[in-house]
Amino acid sequence: MDKSAMDRTQDAVVTSGHCTCGAIRYAFTGKPHWVMHCHCASCRRAVGSAVATYVGVKADRFRYTAGTPKAYPSSPGVLRHFCGDCGTPIAYTGDRWPTEVHLYHGTLDDPAAWPPTGHAHIVEQVDWFEVHDDLPRYEALAGKGVAPLYNGPRKGSR
Repeated sequence: MDKSAMDRTQDAVVTSGHCTCGAIRYAFTGKPHWVMHCHCASCRRAVGSAVATYVGVKADRFRYTAGTPKAYPSSPGVLRHFCGDCGTPIAYTGDRWPTEVHLYHGTLDDPAAWPPTGHAHIVEQVDWFEVHDDLPRYEALAGKGVAPLYNGPRKGSR
C-alpha cells in the first residue's frame, strides 16, 4: 500500500472511549495528533496519579456520542472535562490549543491502539516515579523544533 493510501486508511479509523459509568462517550476519527505522558503537577492532580497520559486530537475530528461532561476551570484559559456522575476525567481543553482536545488515554476503549510517543514536563516529574521506555523526554512541551533533553529513563533509575 502506498503512503497516500495508508494516510486515507488512517483518516477513516474511528477511536472511541468512555467514562467509568458509561454516561459520557466520545469518538474521534483519524490518528491522534500526538500521544504523550505529562508529568506536570497540574495534570498529576487532575488524575490523582504520578503521571497523566493524553491523546491529542483535532477538535474538528472529535465528538461526544453520549452525555455532556462537566467542566472545571483549573487555571486561566484551561478547562478540565469530567463525568458529573462518576467523576472520571475525560478531557482537557485550553486557549493555548484552540483546535485540539486532549483526551485522557485511560478512557480509550482500546488504549493499546495509540501508544505514547514521549514525555512532557519532565522537570516536574516526581523523584520516585520512572517509566522505563526509550521515548524522548521534553523539558516542557514537545512540538516542532523542540528537541528532547534525552531519551529513555533518567540516569541512575532502575
